[in-house]
Amino acid sequence: MLDKSKEKRINREKRHRRIRARVSGTKECPRLSVYRSNYYVYAQIIDDENGNTLAYSSSKDLKLKEKGKIAMAKAVGNDIAKKSIEKKITTVVFDRGGYIYTGVIKAIADSAREGGLIF
Repeated sequence: MLDKSKEKRINREKRHRRIRARVSGTKECPRLSVYRSNYYVYAQIIDDENGNTLAYSSSKDLKLKEKGKIAMAKAVGNDIAKKSIEKKITTVVFDRGGYIYTGVIKAIADSAREGGLIF
């Protein structure tokens, strides 16, 4: 019998595999992948055809004054949108990474949309 934390991680990874079977990024429309750890929030824009990361942002690298994961997620969403617009990437496919679309994941998506990304 697995303990709760391992079981939750395994279930999230199963959901992520199901999502990745349908969601794939191309050079014209790359994939915006998000990851949420216990402390930080990460987002990257990936071209799956070539296996390249085109843009990357994390709350670990940003110097934030606000506390809280929602504030971190909004900052990461704005940062990834700004970096992708600089590289002339406007449309992406959103990969929520097996997480439920609430809280931190929704905050990243909303702030990336406000920053100019279309998905």
